[in-house]
Amino acid sequence: MKKNEIVEVEITDLSYEAMGVGHVNGETVFVNNALPGEVVKAQILKDKKSYAFARISEIVKESPDRVKVPLRQYVQTGLASLAHLKYDKQLEFKQKQVKELLSKAHLDDIKVADTLPSPLETGYRNKAQVPVRMVKGQLEIGFFRRHSHDLVPLEDFFTNDPEIDRVLVAVRDILREKRIPAYDEEKHAGQVRYLEVRRGTATGDMMVVLVCLDRDFPGLHAVVDEIKEIEGVKSIFLNHNPKRTNVILGEHDYHLWGKKYIDDKIGDLTFEISPQSFFQINSLQTPRLYKLAIDQAGLTKDDLIVDVYSGIGTIGLSAAKYVKEVRGVEVVKAAVKDAKNNARLNQIHNAKYYAGKAEDLMPKWAEQGLKTDVIFVDPPRKGLTKEFIDAAVKTGPKKVVYISCNPATLVRDMQLLMEAGYTTDLFSPVDMFPQTPHVECVTVLTKE
Repeated sequence: MKKNEIVEVEITDLSYEAMGVGHVNGETVFVNNALPGEVVKAQILKDKKSYAFARISEIVKESPDRVKVPLRQYVQTGLASLAHLKYDKQLEFKQKQVKELLSKAHLDDIKVADTLPSPLETGYRNKAQVPVRMVKGQLEIGFFRRHSHDLVPLEDFFTNDPEIDRVLVAVRDILREKRIPAYDEEKHAGQVRYLEVRRGTATGDMMVVLVCLDRDFPGLHAVVDEIKEIEGVKSIFLNHNPKRTNVILGEHDYHLWGKKYIDDKIGDLTFEISPQSFFQINSLQTPRLYKLAIDQAGLTKDDLIVDVYSGIGTIGLSAAKYVKEVRGVEVVKAAVKDAKNNARLNQIHNAKYYAGKAEDLMPKWAEQGLKTDVIFVDPPRKGLTKEFIDAAVKTGPKKVVYISCNPATLVRDMQLLMEAGYTTDLFSPVDMFPQTPHVECVTVLTKE
């Protein structure tokens, strides 16, 4: 196959990135926006000899599971790359992903539950981080086209809380009016790189973060004066990111106006959220995720739990009323401070938070005679380190409750825990990110 060649492909599967999978003359073809059961004419974009990437030029036979998406940019950019698939089929796709990962690891005997659906299928995100670039001479916000740095201008981001989109557009218009230059990646010049807007779903309070190349620039104060007049905005920060990097946020946040935190709720608990706080994106699904994990853990009033990657304390504080003591461990000192504040805010007295690495702290606690009953982990996508797993096993917890945003690393880490004598018989997928291929997963590993 050659670039720009048109080939007819029968789509038989979806890849983990939600691209249609077909075969032509023994070569695998990944077709953007195609669904299983469809026959499409596809234009080859890139041929890698054993596989190729393509886009639809014509749908010859359409899947009954296809949804007509009013803005194909959602699928083009990867912002909502499953938006063209019916929601019940999205849930099946996510369950299938987890089953296939377990099958590849020869763990077919582990049951995979039906994916827990989200209360909201769109408009569920409580935080947006969107790039700001110049497009055809005008400052725009949007999302990068998949596998590129070409900005697709957007005003409706589909998965964001609509109130967040309203504020994003209002801030964009202020930046245009004040003639603030957008960041230019090639020249490493301009000012505003990204806009971050967070909204407390329970309170309606919103925080605006301007991610900028410089700490200060002409027109900043005038911009802040305009942003603070936007309905719902209670807090404004500047995040300083002076580096040539694809990382969105820099290390330092500067408070420009209003509150230093906004509030949101998980169940009956209130949490203060700062610009870089980790807080689950889907506020309505989060209490259901945590309840599932806590229920499956079978906690008792005599348990001491260690909450690793504890962030601002959301999981540990949610579990605190069921146990004797919670110890949270987090390497980010600002998050530890926030977790302590959140414990005080909710009048929870049996939760303590520590700055450091769990693999350093947990062995010291064990030497002091502290017995860990249950470990909760909710790591980043890269999963757990072997050093942590070794340290956790040495402290001898009865259970490890693993909440994962990446089932591939969950299966990898689980195999190491199984070598140490832990077992599980159930994986529970949870849809935290409707319209995307991402799936959260919960499992409880037990050692008799």
